[in-house]
Amino acid sequence: MYYVIKKQHTVPPATFISFHVLKYIASKNNESVIFEFQKNGKALRKWVKKEDIILLTNDKEYFLKTLKHFEKIEENLQQAVDEAQKQLDNSIKVFSETMQSEIDKYCEIKASSDIPCILKNL
Repeated sequence: MYYVIKKQHTVPPATFISFHVLKYIASKNNESVIFEFQKNGKALRKWVKKEDIILLTNDKEYFLKTLKHFEKIEENLQQAVDEAQKQLDNSIKVFSETMQSEIDKYCEIKASSDIPCILKNL
C-alpha cells in the first residue's frame, strides 16, 4: 500500500488531499505519476503531476504524522480566516448601514431645500 498527499488547486481552504493507492507507475522521463485504484473490482488510473505530489510513501506512520501536521496547521489558519471573515462581514454591515443612513438623510433634506434636483418637480 502506498500513501499520497497531493496539492489541491482549488479555492482555499482546501490545499491538499490524501489517499492511499495499491500501485503507482512513475519514471524519470515523465512529468506525471499514474496511481491505480480499485473501484467495484475494476482498476482505475489517475494521472497526477509530480510537482503536485507532496508525499508518496509506503511508510504509513510517517504519512499519518505528516498528514496530522498539515491538518493542524490548516485548522489554525482556518480559525484566523474565520475570524477575519467575521470582521469583514461586520465591516460590510456597518458600511451598508452607514451609507443607507446618509442617503436617507440626504433625501430628507433634498425635499426641503434648494438642492437642484430635476426629479423634485416631477
